[in-house]
Amino acid sequence: MSKKTKSFRPKARRPKGFEDRFGALASAENALIAAAADVYASHGFEPLSTSALEYADCLGKFLPDDDRPNEGVFAFTDDDDQWMALRYDLTAPLARFVAENYDPLPKPLRRFAVGPVWRNEKPGPGRFREFIQIDADTIGAPGAAADAEMIMLAADVMDAAGLARSEYVIRVNNRKLLDAILGNIGVPDTDEGALQRLRTLRAIDKLDRLGPEAVARLLGDGRKDASGDFTKGAGLSAQGITTVLAYTEAGADDLDATLSALEPLMGVSEKGAEGLDELRAIAALLQACGYDDGRAIIDPSIVRGLGYYTGPVFEADLRIETVNEKGQPTRFGSAGGGGRYDDLIARFRGQPVPATGFSFGVSRFAAALHSLGRLGTTEIGPVVILALEADQMARYFAMATALRAANIRAEVYMGGSGMKAQMKYADKRNAPAVVIVGEDERLAGQVTVKNLVLGQQMSGDIKDNKEWREGRPAQTTGPKESLIEMVEQALN
Repeated sequence: MSKKTKSFRPKARRPKGFEDRFGALASAENALIAAAADVYASHGFEPLSTSALEYADCLGKFLPDDDRPNEGVFAFTDDDDQWMALRYDLTAPLARFVAENYDPLPKPLRRFAVGPVWRNEKPGPGRFREFIQIDADTIGAPGAAADAEMIMLAADVMDAAGLARSEYVIRVNNRKLLDAILGNIGVPDTDEGALQRLRTLRAIDKLDRLGPEAVARLLGDGRKDASGDFTKGAGLSAQGITTVLAYTEAGADDLDATLSALEPLMGVSEKGAEGLDELRAIAALLQACGYDDGRAIIDPSIVRGLGYYTGPVFEADLRIETVNEKGQPTRFGSAGGGGRYDDLIARFRGQPVPATGFSFGVSRFAAALHSLGRLGTTEIGPVVILALEADQMARYFAMATALRAANIRAEVYMGGSGMKAQMKYADKRNAPAVVIVGEDERLAGQVTVKNLVLGQQMSGDIKDNKEWREGRPAQTTGPKESLIEMVEQALN
């Protein structure tokens, strides 16, 4: 007698660095997306949606460290042996879209986009390999005005998300200043120098998370983290490391004071002087519009880790504190960033196209607001219509339809359980009320509406419909024609 083949049963497990978002947290994300989209639309930005997959050469090597197409991104070859990759941000696909449709597009082009992006990086606390971004970008607008508008947009989104002015700051810098510093310490303008610059950028970008000591090692030979993984460093000299760290600490209390502190560090560098002039123009616009009230500051430690930025860069920093999974106080830090990337579209067209933009990490930002009790932390569920008679489903659906027509969220219980389980279901759904129509109500032409928020007595001791109807608080029985009025009364 042959043995039965044991069927394969996969273990349900979520990949590392990926997150399931459900209920209140997903609602918080949706609320944040809606708030940001309203801000962008009010400034005249148009929505754009691009595909999740791009040809790897179109995305460009601004994220990876090495020459492999799949370093830092999730990539594979298609039927034509061409490398495809999941987009690592929404900006590189925008550059491809603009280059592909350049002539008919209005210039400047003002677009915003929202969608998931993927990074094939080591996950960690608050660092996911898939996350949602919402971007706003202006293509074809040179000069400081477009950059200043992005900074003001970022602050406006923070306001729209419900943050107090003291709970965030937009930090501003210019990549040209660091280029000047690296040139002054002898980093060559070669392919090897470009790699040093990229690793320097990524090291400085970790200052807030790792601190100066760890970043100093990343600026030098490299650093081994707690897990034993080694990250190769930028290879700067000891004096070069000291100079770079001193530059990142040159920030002062206000825009003008920081500019004054940075000026002597630039030496005779033309690029450094150009970067300072751009920052002065941005500062003047921020001051004229009232955003110099602590919402925006110049911070030399902000460099952004992506390699395609060519000028001003900015980062939204959440100053709010919470408690991590170990019960320790922690700050959320960066919620998004952006900057000017005049050379990105030039990869396709062979000539510079001025561009600037800002991107929010929706998942991280929403998680921060969710943990603080904001943006829909307590999600009120729908009114639940109990299905007490299997042959009356059409009647129940008609009631749900009537409630929805009155702008009341409603659903019919679709399980196969009795009243006790249905009440437990309504409790788990955080339903504000249930509608009860059993045989007695139906024959009498009535409905019963139970206010669960006031009643607070769930189904633990309920055995049947008769017991529920007898002497229970916070419930009303009336003619079926009064259903909407009774439910509205229960919700208010």
